[in-house]
Amino acid sequence: MMSSENRSHFSASCSSFSEEARAKINLALHVTGQRPDGYHLLDMLVTFAGHGDRLDFMRSPTDALTLSGRFGETLAGDGGTNLVLKARDLLREVVGPLAFPVRIHLEKNLPVASGIGGGSADAAATLRGLMRLWGTTLSAETLAALALKLGADVPMCLESRPLIARGIGEKIEPVPDLPAFAMVLANPLKGVATPEVFRRLATKNNPALSLALSGSQAADWLAAIAAARNDLEPPARELVPEIAAISAMLQARGALLTRMSGSGATCFGIFASMTAAEGAAAALHDKRPDWYFQATETVSGGA
Repeated sequence: MMSSENRSHFSASCSSFSEEARAKINLALHVTGQRPDGYHLLDMLVTFAGHGDRLDFMRSPTDALTLSGRFGETLAGDGGTNLVLKARDLLREVVGPLAFPVRIHLEKNLPVASGIGGGSADAAATLRGLMRLWGTTLSAETLAALALKLGADVPMCLESRPLIARGIGEKIEPVPDLPAFAMVLANPLKGVATPEVFRRLATKNNPALSLALSGSQAADWLAAIAAARNDLEPPARELVPEIAAISAMLQARGALLTRMSGSGATCFGIFASMTAAEGAAAALHDKRPDWYFQATETVSGGA
């Protein structure tokens, strides 16, 4: 799980580390049922963007968390609700005496609660970074169970590579053939209440994800993804009409495929090239500088 794909940085002093917390993109999200405990059963095709948050870890006399980045102030004052702190404390319980105090710096570049797994990616990066800093290893099973305690998306974010996730997100299958995509992430910076999105679902027992691929090229994957869906998008559009508007803006700038990620409100547009994606993001930012637009390239399954 802690492969070079995570782009971890090991400093020359061996006393600090950096971890990238990549944005998680739901290329497809099918709601297939609901458990007796209320958790919804999902089938998801997931990939990860090159863009995301960044966390730095350093030995310190006392524990500390500092924040920066465009959305850093959003997290200021949230105390124990921050998933970075929860991940630190949960891992410390397992590691024991080796878990000396640390200063963690979070550069928050992703919008908060926006359907692209920002908090979950931060938690996963915290687990990776602190295991390196504290010089400890855990079995894959123990680490996956620890991640799941932090949230259903955290095991996926530990992988940070293309995958299919089922159940509540804990049943993970790598997708090595998924290509990289040039993409624009777009968010109107208006929150969506995830419980309300699920409550408004007309049907909670929808057909499972089934990717009908006619080949292995990017065009074949685009066709298969286009035939899938995000079951949460229609109710999210009811709650936040800007989702429909931002999707139309991406299409107008030449996106080959647009869809909402997760429970929103972030949408993505897949473009033919990074040049096209960067041009679209710049034009859309000029039109709505108060919204979030980010050109990025997703990781490939074989990277």
